[in-house]
Amino acid sequence: MDSQCSGSASSRLTGKGLGSAGATPVSVRVESYEAGEKKCISDVRRTFCLFVTFDLLFVTLLWIIELNVNGGIQKQLEIEVLHYDYHASFFDIFLLAVFRFAVLILAYAVCKLRHWWAIAITTAASCAFLIAKVILSKLLSQGAFGYLLPIISFVLAWIETWLLDFKVLPQEAEDENRFQSIMDATDRAPLIGPGPLSDGQFYSPPESLAGRTSSSDFQFTP
Repeated sequence: MDSQCSGSASSRLTGKGLGSAGATPVSVRVESYEAGEKKCISDVRRTFCLFVTFDLLFVTLLWIIELNVNGGIQKQLEIEVLHYDYHASFFDIFLLAVFRFAVLILAYAVCKLRHWWAIAITTAASCAFLIAKVILSKLLSQGAFGYLLPIISFVLAWIETWLLDFKVLPQEAEDENRFQSIMDATDRAPLIGPGPLSDGQFYSPPESLAGRTSSSDFQFTP
């Protein structure tokens, strides 16, 4: 929710006189929600973006280790990148991680989408590519990394899908519904605040008996 919602919420709450005791809990909850909305992204969405970054860094680390184990980074880069071979290179698995990172960060951190179509595209593309890679290539004959990199990439893609579909989107929808219910309750609140004190609310202390003077006290003796 953009800052316009926060601004409109504040103006609506101010106009309804939230200084009264009954409205104080509502104002506190709205202020808490607005404080969260002032952040660029929600906490749960930030956690998702961090995991997407972890996906890229982890796959990159595994690929660098694979390059170093199989004869040196510089030599293997020439073989796997410059002389790319779909059946033997791990470079495309690294590019697949870059693709997931770029699409998901652009969609859910920059554009702040609230739909699952972007994660559906990245997960479907990752699964299709990895399954085809395992079936058609010769990765399984290249040692442990032939198993490790495709499996890790496959699992990370599905964890990202689970995080977004079961954590990020439901939590943000719940927060938005809660905020809307608070605003609806504020709309139904009475507009008339406590009025001025009536005359009956003012009183004077009873006249002191000691201060009274009877008429006999002022009688003159002849």
